[in-house]
Amino acid sequence: MYYHIIFDYLTQSKVLLSIAYVAIIICLRWLIVFILKRKPTNEDHFPKRLINSANKIATFTITLGIILIWLSELRFLALSVAAFVVALVMATREYIQCLLGAVYIATTRAFSIGDWIKVGDHYGEVVRSDWLSTALLEIEVSNKSYEYTGETLILPNNKFLISSVTNLNFIKRYVAHSFIITREPESVNFVQLKEAILLKANEYCLPFKDVAERYNNLLQHRLGISIFGPEASVRLSTSELGKNQITITIFCPTHEALNIEQKLIDDFMLLWYQIVESTKTKS
Repeated sequence: MYYHIIFDYLTQSKVLLSIAYVAIIICLRWLIVFILKRKPTNEDHFPKRLINSANKIATFTITLGIILIWLSELRFLALSVAAFVVALVMATREYIQCLLGAVYIATTRAFSIGDWIKVGDHYGEVVRSDWLSTALLEIEVSNKSYEYTGETLILPNNKFLISSVTNLNFIKRYVAHSFIITREPESVNFVQLKEAILLKANEYCLPFKDVAERYNNLLQHRLGISIFGPEASVRLSTSELGKNQITITIFCPTHEALNIEQKLIDDFMLLWYQIVESTKTKS
């Protein structure tokens, strides 16, 4: 009766069963090795090969037996580990994406510290970039003022994986700045205004014309394309509502773009009203 209880306990206790199983395999391996060593043979290395094979088979048998004994626990452990890994990935998904974004930035070299970039709808100068985020000093480019707003944007690096990144570093020093002046269709000869405004635009850009030419040539050589500049251009057109439009484009230092634009608008308005007043006087 007691023997049955002890046998049932040994078979149910996987720890004791594992110890017994390993002990039996080790004893069998020892017995086989002992017999092989005592067996005479004409080949010197033949017993050594058999002993090595016996050791490998014993190790494999022990490993396989332990796995089979603890199979249910190992299956539960594997499920627990898988569930833990899934939960960990879900909890740290944003951080993992940020790390991947940092790797993407480092490998593509899309920008470096000090560059002007556009990410989605955000414009700014890169001041810091680490494994999780990138800091930008926001720049007002959409309204073409090219001025710092005083705000700092902290963008998670995963944004670089889902948004297009544009390097605007070529407009950091010089820019092809365009703006449009729209007027009602009146008895004013826009062609006369075009020539006068073109002269004014070239006059305002004259002080930095030499540097603009060198920078323009540098950009064309680096990009391998032909770009606007350094001479100014004036183009006449009409809007969808039939109003007269004059489009002025200048190649100038970025920090001077807004100032020159304002001067040209002032000149245009003065010329416009001079023509209108002279027309009224004649009539």
